[in-house]
Amino acid sequence: MLKIDLLRHGETTLSHTLRGSTDDDLTEVGWSQMQQTIDHSLHISTHQQLQWDVIFSSSLKRCHLFAHHIAQQLKLELIIDSNLQEMHFGDWEGISTQVIYKNESELLANFWQQPTVFTPPNAEKLQEFQQRILTSFEKIQQQMLKNDWKHALVVTHGGVIKLLKCIALNHKLDDILKMSAELGQLNSFVIQDNALVHLLKEE
Repeated sequence: MLKIDLLRHGETTLSHTLRGSTDDDLTEVGWSQMQQTIDHSLHISTHQQLQWDVIFSSSLKRCHLFAHHIAQQLKLELIIDSNLQEMHFGDWEGISTQVIYKNESELLANFWQQPTVFTPPNAEKLQEFQQRILTSFEKIQQQMLKNDWKHALVVTHGGVIKLLKCIALNHKLDDILKMSAELGQLNSFVIQDNALVHLLKEE
């Protein structure tokens, strides 16, 4: 059994939009959100076992810049994986939901209710996003087993965490947007045979 902690990036300069694959920066608040979460987790682990063996990260800078900082701080290997990026929202990239609602209210409402059926214009389909993330986590599992890593930190995005929560809690994929994934917070999972993902706890 492998344990994986997923850290969502903190607040960014485009946090009020559907930034998806847009490569925006963390704000000072966003960096602080992530640092406080890591510090809290490390404080708890000092009384238990060593926290992480390796760090994986999305290649977008709102994730990998902080991941690089933590990897240096903890002297851990950092593996960047572009497949851990957020879903690409196509023509809605970098646009606020308020503006989208004003211009395409019906499509936005349909997308929130049935994202497996309704896709934003020129966006990545939810099923494609699911396959990309599952492939990435299968690779993470293989790397952890090969290197005898038991516990990994993955710095990634809200959509990735919500997708894994759907799978872990046996929800249908259309429930993905109803899942929680707070900025700068950890969600912990365990991976067992066949890359099955189970929710362990939420911090």
